[in-house]
Amino acid sequence: MGHMESSKRQSPFALLGQKLRELRETRRESLAEVSGAVEMDTELLERIERGEECPSEDILTLLISHFALREQEAVELWEWAGFQRNSDTPGVQELMSKATVILVALDARVLYSDHTDIATSEHGLVMTFTQSTLQPQQVPVARVGMSYEHAQQVLQALQTALLRQKYQPVYKLLPPGDKTAQ
Repeated sequence: MGHMESSKRQSPFALLGQKLRELRETRRESLAEVSGAVEMDTELLERIERGEECPSEDILTLLISHFALREQEAVELWEWAGFQRNSDTPGVQELMSKATVILVALDARVLYSDHTDIATSEHGLVMTFTQSTLQPQQVPVARVGMSYEHAQQVLQALQTALLRQKYQPVYKLLPPGDKTAQ
């Protein structure tokens, strides 16, 4: 009975829900966009944002990845959801990279970027592609990690594409409706 009384006062997940709603609204995304990106019911996301329901560990991991949160923010959400981090539980970074792989496989949208930050480590680099918005800060649209060897291949492919675009002639298309094109 004491549990029911406390849940009427304030949901134990109100803080988590409020933060998830703020993250979504800051990025100007609808409930449908976010729920579609992480493949969950819109109604479930609404209940989570109202603090009525706690997301599963998998769904919270996908939301953390979708919003491209820094580790400290991710840990906060994890704790607000009541999940404990022990030695058997993978770290937040591992969970986020796992979720990112899943999202990339499911999401074929083209995300446009106007800025890129690159962080390096002994293992490779991570490129964070961001977009300018009306907000004072850049909004991350994608994070891509790779080895230095792969980065060299990407650099070569970019240089080739830029040179091809600059020096190859552009053929004009026939105007629409031209019968000779058939």
